[in-house]
Amino acid sequence: QLQLQESGPGLVRPSQTLSLTCTVSGASSATGCYYWAWIRQPPGKALEWMGVISYSGSTYYSPSLKIRTSIARDSSKNQFTLQLLSVTPEDPAVYYCAASKSLILGANAKDLYDYWGQGIQVTVSS
Repeated sequence: QLQLQESGPGLVRPSQTLSLTCTVSGASSATGCYYWAWIRQPPGKALEWMGVISYSGSTYYSPSLKIRTSIARDSSKNQFTLQLLSVTPEDPAVYYCAASKSLILGANAKDLYDYWGQGIQVTVSS
């Protein structure tokens, strides 16, 4: 059983970089078998898949966000991170981290994941 917890600033200024961390706890011996994803949900909109990093470090991004998104992982800390460059008024959302045993590009439904964080609200404002 794994637990995922998002952390980071709840408020970001336009044009700045949003940096979020997902800390994974639980059965650490199992963490090497998962794909680690970031998904967001803007107010009143559907879940949007942002990208995923594999247990080997390969990354896959949403085509619409690829140019601004970077996902990395620090296995020694059981964490993976999201950086979203040049945030705009279109980026406020609840940001979730999630884990799955299978690689499903574009997975934007909770039931496609084995574990899901509680989410962190991010606001963009000057």
